[in-house]
Amino acid sequence: MSTGVVLARPTRFRSVEVAIAWFGIAVVLFGAVLWTNHSPANEMTDFSVTYIGARIVHEGRGSKLYDIAEQEKIKVSVFTRAQPLIFEHPPFEALLLAPLGGLHYDTAYFIWGALNVLVWLYLPYLLRPYAPWPHSDLTYLVLWLLFPPLGIALYQGQSSLLLLLVFALAFVRLKQGREFTAGVWLGLGLFKFQFAIPLALIFLVRRKWNVIRGFMASAAALALLSFVAVGWQGLVGYVRLLLDVAGHPHNLSYGAAKDMATLQSFSNAVLGGLLTPAAIHFTVAACSVALILYAARAPLRTEAAHARFDLFFATSILVALITGIHMFAHDLSPLALALFIILPHVATRRSGAVACACIVLLWIPPIYFLAVARHTLYLFFPLLSLLAFGISQLRGGTDLLPGTTTT
Repeated sequence: MSTGVVLARPTRFRSVEVAIAWFGIAVVLFGAVLWTNHSPANEMTDFSVTYIGARIVHEGRGSKLYDIAEQEKIKVSVFTRAQPLIFEHPPFEALLLAPLGGLHYDTAYFIWGALNVLVWLYLPYLLRPYAPWPHSDLTYLVLWLLFPPLGIALYQGQSSLLLLLVFALAFVRLKQGREFTAGVWLGLGLFKFQFAIPLALIFLVRRKWNVIRGFMASAAALALLSFVAVGWQGLVGYVRLLLDVAGHPHNLSYGAAKDMATLQSFSNAVLGGLLTPAAIHFTVAACSVALILYAARAPLRTEAAHARFDLFFATSILVALITGIHMFAHDLSPLALALFIILPHVATRRSGAVACACIVLLWIPPIYFLAVARHTLYLFFPLLSLLAFGISQLRGGTDLLPGTTTT
């Protein structure tokens, strides 16, 4: 997919100062994992739920993976302070993480945390050629360190950093014109299918068939792994569980609606006392379709003339997140990709005031902590929608960025 412009880009990190800073960040992040792992708090993280699923498959009882009684049995035998959440992730995730289920929980948590740290450290390096602002490498690294959802994902032992990685790799492959490979990476993000599918639908609307072929190839491979993990009985149990989750938006074991920053959660929180559940589902579905069409609307000739691809992809990530059916604070991690690739446009255009204000708010940690503590994360939906509107102002402009050339 041609972006139509070539930005003046920095090279990869090379200075001694940046290397030292990178090492310091690594020490901080690994230290955070070790600190959490040596406290009772590690049992109260989301990774405890992932560990339960991995352990059930490791012990060869995959067909009972979505049996709540089976999950509870493992929980009682392993933990003393576990959260009241259940494993509702796709079957292939439990299969791929099954080796961790054979380890002591503390060991599994550290290994998983160390993997997430390595992903976090790699992402700034991967994306630097495509994120030329801020110009200072040190400032750029500090911004990565301070983006709140990444820290929440690391602490919780969530897979949101991996989702950010696969979206970033898909973005890079698209910039390189390798659409099928980009689709493969998008498909590998199906461990959080509620975000990967809307993003794929945007490319489907744009008739990017090579992207869709790659996506379907990954989906087929992961579907096969899911069958290997749990069999037909387990797959049927998984579908039933997903329907139960969708039908009980206020169940704390599934995650309460007010704790999510999605269109569905916002609608349930605001309209729950006015409309029936069926009416809310219809409204959410209609609005989701409209948002997906909105994200895909920019004509290709506009992209080719004015470098709209970065803005298009950032909008697509936002729409994929807010149209998802299940999203907590850590799930906002892919926003880092969207924010870094639009920062050069926001920093060099007068029309970027709205987007700039939203970006500043999204980088303030207390906002997240207050929203989580007061169960008002659903209020992030208007903020993310406003950011999408701000990006549309940039997409609608006719000026080229300073230092860019058309191709």
